[in-house]
Amino acid sequence: MPSLRVARVVPDVTGVDKTFDYLIPESLGDVLRIGMRVRVPLHGRNVAGWVIAIGEPSTGLEISKLRSVIKILGLGTTQEIIELAHWATLRWVGRIRSFISTSAPSTLIAKVPVQRYLPQAVKRSSAACDLVSEYGGGLISVSPLANPTAIVSAFACNGPIIVVMPTQHRARLLAASLKANGFSIALWPQDWSSALGGVDIVIGTRSVVWAPVARFSTIVVVDEHDDLLQEERSPTWHARDVAIERCRRAKVVCCLISPTPSQVARNWAGERIFVAHEIDKQKSWPKIEVLDRNKDESWSTSLISSELIKELRDTSRRVVCVHNTKGRARLIACGKCRTILRCETCDAAVNQRDGETLECPRCAAVRPVVCQSCGSSSCALLKPGVSRLREELQAAANRTVAEVTSATTEVNQRINVFVGTEAVLHRVQSADTVVFLDVDAELLAPRYRASELVASLIVHAARLVGNSKNSPRILLQTHTPENSLLVGFSTGNLDNYFEIEKARRSMLKFPPFGSLAEISGAGTQAFLETLGATMLVQTVIKDSTHGLVRAENWQLLSETLLNAKRPAKSRLSIHVDPPRV
Repeated sequence: MPSLRVARVVPDVTGVDKTFDYLIPESLGDVLRIGMRVRVPLHGRNVAGWVIAIGEPSTGLEISKLRSVIKILGLGTTQEIIELAHWATLRWVGRIRSFISTSAPSTLIAKVPVQRYLPQAVKRSSAACDLVSEYGGGLISVSPLANPTAIVSAFACNGPIIVVMPTQHRARLLAASLKANGFSIALWPQDWSSALGGVDIVIGTRSVVWAPVARFSTIVVVDEHDDLLQEERSPTWHARDVAIERCRRAKVVCCLISPTPSQVARNWAGERIFVAHEIDKQKSWPKIEVLDRNKDESWSTSLISSELIKELRDTSRRVVCVHNTKGRARLIACGKCRTILRCETCDAAVNQRDGETLECPRCAAVRPVVCQSCGSSSCALLKPGVSRLREELQAAANRTVAEVTSATTEVNQRINVFVGTEAVLHRVQSADTVVFLDVDAELLAPRYRASELVASLIVHAARLVGNSKNSPRILLQTHTPENSLLVGFSTGNLDNYFEIEKARRSMLKFPPFGSLAEISGAGTQAFLETLGATMLVQTVIKDSTHGLVRAENWQLLSETLLNAKRPAKSRLSIHVDPPRV
């Protein structure tokens, strides 16, 4: 008698975190494959799912109670991706459905087109790419203005490749450039079937790293430092880390590209860090200046420095000011008695919504601008927001100033002075000067990656002023001009900063020299208290619904979190190595 074969299926149902065995009917026995999308019965209804394994029934199941696969819906993913997804569920303490759904097409696809590998009339090469290929992978340091087309083209001449980009807009621009160079392109995810069929280059945003391509020789991750490459929702996987592991399993080349490489990338690359000199030629960084506010007499009352006023009053220059504080003010004191204005309900520091209203960011309580101690209606803005700064900048510049935040839907590109949160770096099309009004607010934030986040903002600023023909500048207003990152940008040499940051992370056991998880939701405190008794990890309980767990490596962290018993009725969310903790 032949052994009974079943399909192990992951249902495409939110909240279901297990696999189920289904009998394979004779009609599907010769056509059903691992990775296919199928329809199966589950709890009284028919649902879609993916086949992740085919074999004998799981131990302990009653064969008479097994249901059968109803039908095949279409293609889904490949066995390679399923094996990678199993690894990712351990790495980020997530559900395998999340990773398989990222790899699968959004529509039903029954077949794929024939492969389209085009012969290359011109063989392109790059010294940095040759070194990366010779060493089996590595990190290429470029200027923020360098076009990645040359690097990607050089790798694509050696075989099919996958290219990961931070944004869909940049992916489309690069795809058009590569197509003009004679390569066949599949833009992910809309060209899913072409990617599986086989093309020279599959390109897309972070999810393209899960593309079930026919074959590939290299994965190139552009701007590996960019936070857009990390999934914000749990599981918080990072395209860079998935690319590194996928290349290791397939024994192919992984190339990371960045103007300001992250500590994770540098730690992985080791000595395999190369500079693309031939690509950076005539595309260097714009001029970056550090403005020491300690020498400015007006620093205590305003963020508008004398150097900024010069830029604002030069009508030939297009100026963008960055300050990551919305509203009129985030920290307000009474102008008479200097008491910090707080919410009368929950005691949180209030924001100034407009000239007459205070609003609590915690409980949304609203009240007039009145001091709770002395009753005075005058106030001092200790931390002004962009709405207040727009008024001050407009008075100093004597020209119109536009406010841009994440809530801004349209930007008037004819205006030449802007102020806003970091969203202004993405919404404005060009500039001659970018000024970070208070870079210390980001640089000294209580986050282990604070300096990397600042570096990423400066990269965006460099690209914003990159095409300016009017002496492009980036101004960093600070009270800590001796900071190694700021010194590195002003001198053009970040080596000392990288070494200092590496030593700090290593000492504190922060990633990549340790692993960190943020736990939130109902039952967090009880869950963390049980972990504290294991002595395998360090736990920090912020409050009843928030806490942190730290371990020497992700393997130990994942094992501890997966094996720990969750409290009854808990609803925990786990973010491993979150970007902003």
